[in-house]
Amino acid sequence: MSARGESRLPPHLQQLSRDFEAHLVAVSGLARNTSLAYRSDVADYLAFRGQPATADATMEVSAVRSYLSNGRRSGWSLATTARRLAALRAWYAYLETIEPGQPDGTAHLRSPQLPQRLPRVLEPEEVGRLLAAPQGDGPLRLRDRAMLEVLYAAGLRVSELTGLRPRDVDLEARLIRCFGKGGKERLVPLGHPAREALAAYVRRGRPLLRSRGVEQQGVLFLNRRGRGLTRQGCWKIIKAYARAAGIERNVTPHMLRHSFATHLLIGGADLRVVQELLGHADIETTQVYTHVGIAHLRGVYRAAHPRAVQRC
Repeated sequence: MSARGESRLPPHLQQLSRDFEAHLVAVSGLARNTSLAYRSDVADYLAFRGQPATADATMEVSAVRSYLSNGRRSGWSLATTARRLAALRAWYAYLETIEPGQPDGTAHLRSPQLPQRLPRVLEPEEVGRLLAAPQGDGPLRLRDRAMLEVLYAAGLRVSELTGLRPRDVDLEARLIRCFGKGGKERLVPLGHPAREALAAYVRRGRPLLRSRGVEQQGVLFLNRRGRGLTRQGCWKIIKAYARAAGIERNVTPHMLRHSFATHLLIGGADLRVVQELLGHADIETTQVYTHVGIAHLRGVYRAAHPRAVQRC
């Protein structure tokens, strides 16, 4: 797959860009989507500057500053600027592995301070309506019910869900084995409803879908043609059921993951346990859900306590 801006590069830099992506996946352990995004950002930077790296540290820093400043003038958000700077940091670190001693164009550059955004979550009642939306016993309905139940019960990323294989599911032990960012493996328990929905799909739904095509990847969740369900397909399915459930907000697979974590913390789960279930490497990443939980409790308090707000 080509990267943005790569077609404007000479062949040797195109190859170096591809090698950079391979290095990020194999050595740095980044997810493929993140690695491809970094490769695209670096290719865009190289096309912007029009020349390879130099041995002059001042010139390298100046080139990066100019690139980022031009992007901001072109309308980049702070988040986009931060991601592109992160990609360039990884690029210069990669160049150091090829030829030690090369100057780092990102040296002494600070990442933009991003405002913290609280994750968007569904209320438990909304989750219940969403999970109840797939009706019927056809193979696609069985698949969709199992997919939604597993996303909420296990807090999986959509890429983790679509990457599941039948052997990753232990219905007797109610456990799912998934592989998160960087290929990190974790085991996540399933509740009874998710286990039952998954068992029904595995026994009565998946065999019918599999018979419709040649499924070569051995993945668990299949589309109507018997091939592996894609991330985009998963998004479309969830949006359709959200509309059917009367949820007017833009519901995404990741919103179910956010809801999983937030509802656990509101229910009294330990933060470290939630961190392990989500597969977060850093506890600070998980702590954002405590703020969501406090905001939720504050809303319940204001709605329920007779002296929470001034009433006329």
